[in-house]
Amino acid sequence: MIMNRQQSDQGVVLTAFISNNEELPAVSCSREHTESHKMGQYNVQRSRGPAAGKSPYQRCNSQESLDEKVMVDYFKELEIIQHTRDTEQPEDVQLKVPDEGEQEEAWLTEAGLATLFDESATDGEDSIVFLSTLTRTQAAAVQRRVETLNQTLRKRNKPHSVPDVRDIFKPSSSSENTADVTSPERSLGDTPEVQTLGNGAGPEAQGGGADNETDINLEVSFSEQALIYKEGLKVAQPRREADDRLPDFKVSQDKTGQTRAGDLSTEDMKKVRRLVVIEMSALFDTCGIEMKTHKALKMKVKESGLFGVPLPTLLEQDQRRIPGTKVPLVLQHLMSHIEEQGLDIEGVLRIPGAATRVKSVCQEMEQKFYDGMFPWESLKQHDAASVLKLFIRELPFPLLTVEYFTAFLSVLKLPTKKQQLQALNLLVLLLPEHNRDTLKALMEFFQSVIDHKDKNKMTLNNVAVVMAPNIFMCKGFRNKISEQEEFAMATGTANIVRLLIRYQNLLWTIPKFILNQVRKQNTENQRKMNRDRAVKKLLKKMTHDREKTSDKPEKNTEAEGFIRVQAPQFSMVSMAVQLTDDLKASDVLTRFLTQERSVTVKREDLCLFETGGNIKERCLDEETYIRALLELNPSAELVLKSVNHAQG
Repeated sequence: MIMNRQQSDQGVVLTAFISNNEELPAVSCSREHTESHKMGQYNVQRSRGPAAGKSPYQRCNSQESLDEKVMVDYFKELEIIQHTRDTEQPEDVQLKVPDEGEQEEAWLTEAGLATLFDESATDGEDSIVFLSTLTRTQAAAVQRRVETLNQTLRKRNKPHSVPDVRDIFKPSSSSENTADVTSPERSLGDTPEVQTLGNGAGPEAQGGGADNETDINLEVSFSEQALIYKEGLKVAQPRREADDRLPDFKVSQDKTGQTRAGDLSTEDMKKVRRLVVIEMSALFDTCGIEMKTHKALKMKVKESGLFGVPLPTLLEQDQRRIPGTKVPLVLQHLMSHIEEQGLDIEGVLRIPGAATRVKSVCQEMEQKFYDGMFPWESLKQHDAASVLKLFIRELPFPLLTVEYFTAFLSVLKLPTKKQQLQALNLLVLLLPEHNRDTLKALMEFFQSVIDHKDKNKMTLNNVAVVMAPNIFMCKGFRNKISEQEEFAMATGTANIVRLLIRYQNLLWTIPKFILNQVRKQNTENQRKMNRDRAVKKLLKKMTHDREKTSDKPEKNTEAEGFIRVQAPQFSMVSMAVQLTDDLKASDVLTRFLTQERSVTVKREDLCLFETGGNIKERCLDEETYIRALLELNPSAELVLKSVNHAQG
């Protein structure tokens, strides 16, 4: 991989990639779901599984590498975008390059560690508890930025308000708070059952061995795995995949269940984001890659309409019509229109619609879409695809966000495909919810197109090269990227889109090591609350103590071998279930629907939640083994809810 770095007049670092035509392995995940589209919400929660008896990804001809023939479509698409650029005068996104020290302050603030440089800041929870859960590489990432900020303040001759790094990470008097700062984290419970990925004591189990090149380890932090790789436990030599067969990336089955973005409560997702910010930087730091983020300055944008409207504004107006909408309605309708009538049409995303007709369609859509008067039956499929691409690139701010746009481009600098996937996984989790959900809906749609490649001739590579310029050459950035830079970025951006499409079942999930760190934070915070409560009790009267005790929530009082599942939304408010080693969340759902025949909620809209204990709330993967979950979180309650009414 040859990498070129160029800098524009505005100070935006642009990274160019020239592919060495490495092939992509396929991914095999232990969990797949089939789910129909929901009212006002595209399928952003559960991944769409392949047809029965069909491999989810198959090689078509020999286009698993981005050769010159495939890339022709990329440059044809650029010509279409260039024509649009010539007929419009879009307002550029103005980027603010942070001053010295601002980058570190912004990073610490985003990581919830503003108290390390601002005594007046309130992070909402004890930073000491948060810092105690970090791995050695994560702690090093924090140390590096605190030290840099210290040096900057000294240069400015400002009062030294940032604590010394040694004070931040000095050993705690409590041994339970020091283990994770200096060594790779252990799974909560110490005895997780993992089938494919080893997690024993040796380096091979940590993701460093040659036998694990196709194993995705979600239990050890990605930056720790990168450090082991870097330290020489594996020879870092470029490797080309065999042309005759693509290996699989394997994800082990976790008995406590896979966790998707959107499965957790808002409170726990904030903790996830803080950890991911640090882990992402730790991964890039470990690999010696500088990752800078940018902020978009305020710019004048449309406040209503369909095209050229900021995503949050568009979703706000959609949610007034259909509450709970997660993906813009106009984009949903365009994708559904193509899925219903155009998946078998040759070159459905490649062949453009007539420019004058597409412009007319957009104008008519602006006027009639929300009134329900737009004539969808007369919309040609190639026109619909052109309007869909126009919608994406006309967003005033990129779908991948201004802040992380450069980071997405930098992913391919990482030395292995596995590390590139891990970085993309973290970046997807860092996207705002509306960007993440919309991007996921697009990836699912692209996979639907690819599933019909035998008829429409749209392979993974065809879709990637056609869609990459629409995703990366967004409206506000066009004038910042020259034609030479567009050419140099071609294969790099197409490769990133390929990764996003092919590995979407993995990329939109929360790694278990991150979730375990959230559980540890919650456990430590709960212990602190219990200690505070114990002190207060000493100051109260005995009668008040008895009243307080009677208000405590009841624990499961079923006979040994049984658990009680709560269902407060339904007439059967609870249900006793026998606990066996092979009892899964899917079994609980099936039993409930069998006994509660008056339920009108569809199976796919019903979820079993883990609530309380070391997690706020989590929608369980149907493949979750209940006994393994209760061993991980003994204080948890199991609650059945409709996903449309679940706490967010």
